[in-house]
Amino acid sequence: MKCPYCQVMFHDKTSSRTLIDDKHGQWFTTAILCPNCKQFSLFISVGSLQDIMQDDPFPRLPPHIGEGPPPDPPKRLGPFLIWPRHASFSPAPPEVPSELAEDYNEARVIQDLSPKASAALARRCLQGLLRGYANVNPGNLNGEIQQVLDSGTLPSHLKESIDAIRHIGNIAAHPIKDTLTGTITTVEDHEAEWTLDVLEGLFDFYFVQPEATRKKREALEEKLKRTPGNKRLK
Repeated sequence: MKCPYCQVMFHDKTSSRTLIDDKHGQWFTTAILCPNCKQFSLFISVGSLQDIMQDDPFPRLPPHIGEGPPPDPPKRLGPFLIWPRHASFSPAPPEVPSELAEDYNEARVIQDLSPKASAALARRCLQGLLRGYANVNPGNLNGEIQQVLDSGTLPSHLKESIDAIRHIGNIAAHPIKDTLTGTITTVEDHEAEWTLDVLEGLFDFYFVQPEATRKKREALEEKLKRTPGNKRLK
């Protein structure tokens, strides 16, 4: 899992405790101590305690014992981060246009509170980026991702990452046709987190690196102006 404080991925032992039973199942808390930053975080979930008696705060179906087909997976809600109130994150870089940064930052804040809403904002941000800055023809998000892949403009690591979004979120089956709708659809586990991580890479490619290059070029041109006999860069 990723630590809510330092954002470092780790696998470590957790401590789970049952709270109470209701019509949804067993409510339980899972406490985690990050081995990197040594800070404590707490999650709450509902399901079956048997499912989480492992070194993982995310419930799994226990092994089936006996004759016949395995039982249906128990209904589960969570895990929801309850401490800290929301995970730490780095906001969108200042080079990112405000309309994209706003969706991205809000999606990060509510990522643990409402994964569906977070994924919807992340998808809308991605579609806005592709339409506004990757020169794709407006359609649905699945087709727009394919257009930018076919353009050959992205480095290989970003191509693989953005292509994975279509499979993780099943966007091919549930495409978003318009950024204005803010459609909230069924999402897969960790879809919001993955889409937001991919957006970080796209922000760097489309906005951060070009701006850094522009500033370096301007600095060099200014230096050349002050050097007799040198010409400006073309």
